[in-house]
Amino acid sequence: MPQILIKLIEHLQADDLGMPELAALISNDAGMTSKILAVANSSAYHRASRAICLEQSLAALGTDMIKTLVISEAVFQTFNNFPHSGSTDLRAFWKNSLTAAVVARQLAKRMEYPHLEEAYLAGLLHNVGRLALLATAPKEYTFNFTARDDEDLCAVEQRTMQITHAEAGAWLIERWHLDSFLADSVLYHHEPSARLESSHPLIRIVRLAHLMSCHGLTGEAGHDTDADAIADASRICGVELADVDAVKAAAMRQVEKSAAHLGIDLAGADDIPSPAAYAPPAPVDPVRQRLSEEVRNLVLVSEVGQGFARQQGESGLLESMVRSARILFDFDNTVILLENPTGHALVGMPTAEQQRIAEFSIPLNRGGVVAQAALDRKLAFVKRDGQSLGLAEEQLFRLLGTDSLVCVPLVAGGRSLGVMIGGLAAWQVPACMKRERFMQAFGVQAAGALETALSERGNARRQLAHVAEEYREASRRVVHEVNNPLSIIKNYLSVLDGKLAKREPAAGEMSILNEEIDRVGQLINGLADLQPSGSQRATNATNVARVVDDVLRLFRATEFVPPAVQIVTSMVDAAAEIEGDADILKQILVNLVKNAVEALGPSGRIDIGNRRHVNRERSLYVELVVSDNGPGLAPEVLANLFSAVRSTKDGAHRGLGLSIVHGLVKKLGGQITCRSGRTGTTFEILLPAAAGGASLVGMATGAKARAMDSI
Repeated sequence: MPQILIKLIEHLQADDLGMPELAALISNDAGMTSKILAVANSSAYHRASRAICLEQSLAALGTDMIKTLVISEAVFQTFNNFPHSGSTDLRAFWKNSLTAAVVARQLAKRMEYPHLEEAYLAGLLHNVGRLALLATAPKEYTFNFTARDDEDLCAVEQRTMQITHAEAGAWLIERWHLDSFLADSVLYHHEPSARLESSHPLIRIVRLAHLMSCHGLTGEAGHDTDADAIADASRICGVELADVDAVKAAAMRQVEKSAAHLGIDLAGADDIPSPAAYAPPAPVDPVRQRLSEEVRNLVLVSEVGQGFARQQGESGLLESMVRSARILFDFDNTVILLENPTGHALVGMPTAEQQRIAEFSIPLNRGGVVAQAALDRKLAFVKRDGQSLGLAEEQLFRLLGTDSLVCVPLVAGGRSLGVMIGGLAAWQVPACMKRERFMQAFGVQAAGALETALSERGNARRQLAHVAEEYREASRRVVHEVNNPLSIIKNYLSVLDGKLAKREPAAGEMSILNEEIDRVGQLINGLADLQPSGSQRATNATNVARVVDDVLRLFRATEFVPPAVQIVTSMVDAAAEIEGDADILKQILVNLVKNAVEALGPSGRIDIGNRRHVNRERSLYVELVVSDNGPGLAPEVLANLFSAVRSTKDGAHRGLGLSIVHGLVKKLGGQITCRSGRTGTTFEILLPAAAGGASLVGMATGAKARAMDSI
């Protein structure tokens, strides 16, 4: 739409367009300025001296004529450049449009509608949808472009093109985002007057102007129905039939005058025939036609599949898919999105026409029409204004430059590989919907060829990604676990420094340092010996009490445990051995004790003990308990206790401790549970009892527990 017309409408709606504003607006458009000067210096406005500048020309023409000229010229400039307008005789069309414009302006004046120029513009544009249909589908619409403008024409348009010229014109005007009922007046100008009685005045004005321009001024009507329609439209406008006759007489003269000023040749416009609208006859046998379409589609799909099979390489196949889709379905643009190796997102596949799509991705777990089409393996149609859109869909609309999208799932063997997205105009969607089965079959053929091309590379990528993810997770866990012995080593070095300064024996501390350094090495070496999940666990027996002693010895005489924190153990001798690796049990206890110390703060109590044997589903376990009397865990923390979550502690690997403990317990073939409240937190661990443990159950009942003093 020309900027001068947009600005003019804005001023007209604000009622602030005087001569100075008109002059400033027109002076910015060279073509409009030359038109004003030509009209002002024409014989119709000849004065003693000709106007030689814009201001004098404007004064000679007057405000009303200037507004009419600017609106008309801007509209003609815009729509005379429509495709196929140069090869079509538009004389009758423009005469009808000018007539409706002049009549609408006169009616607005009689109805005291304040925006006269808006009414003129609405009349001028009321049939612009016919030009839009001619530009879009010249082959299908050339005959009906010159057809008589009545309800029969709308019915034929709806049947043959799935859109009427009233809908097309309103759709076009809505894209201009005017603060006006202009689009509505175009949309409803074929509605029966009875429906428009309480509508906006501009809608009623255009309805009557349309009837008068088609029937009331030409003298061709001669039908009672036409006269009745004009009478009904006059009634809802509050205009007497006598006034309608006066408007007729004035309009004929003004149309000829306006056409002369605008340089539009209307000579012979009334001689152009206006036949009744025509639609091709419906097929005699719809079943035969449907069968023919299905056979044709089968042949096409078969040929397409063979063409895909002949392509060399993934890029050649993608190019062939895009090219075939555009030819078969008349897509304006086409892009292909495939699942990434992890299956979490759809990512763009670059082609010769669309390189930027390679940087585009859509997460599959966040919904959206495109993602849902891939997940449901169903065809989906998306309209720009038809539903609330996600950011991904809005980006696709801009990328493809269309107002509707078709998402064709690429399904092979029941598995969705991704989607092919075609862009097309809104008026093409109904016809495209009729070919839904064909498009689905196309998607299956394309997906089969893609699966063949991508299977080896895709499997390798997925395996590599899985191994890499396992390695990254193992690395994070190793880093977390290495921090525990390193902290102990750091504390013992401080203690050792003090003892050496006092020349006290330090053999015990040196032994612990050696053990912890060895443990760091084992943890790091374990990363290199990463085993697949589900591998066999160690089966050697481990004395629980001895491991607990080792853990307490690690924390003894360091500053990690505050002086007011007690650690008390209670071990049952008869149930002291488990089946599993001692180092793994040590890691479990170090993590739990460290967490308990951090939860207690400056004071409190930690209890470590075993509760004899437990029979669970015909298997014998040793129950080990670590508890504290701290403030307990929050419900939301307790709900995700053994998951790797973001911790409130500092450090890149915080929040992994309990998930690691859970994994280590599972590695030993055990189970772990947690109870927490205001009085503290208790972890209960069931670990497989060592062989022969069953014979000790009876002995454990009478065994005395030994207790260790607090450290």
